[in-house]
Amino acid sequence: MMKAKYLGNSEGISLTKDKIYEVLSFENGFIRIIDDTGEDYLYDPEKFAIIED
Repeated sequence: MMKAKYLGNSEGISLTKDKIYEVLSFENGFIRIIDDTGEDYLYDPEKFAIIED
């Protein structure tokens, strides 16, 4: 499973700076991440660094 590190600032309850997230897929220029809420959403891939492929 691919993983990505969030590089942006912490955003409310959904994303935490420097946290590692599971990447489910790439869709239409975005990456689908399971965020801190436990749900999967699409995010801008420029805010993440892929750390495992």
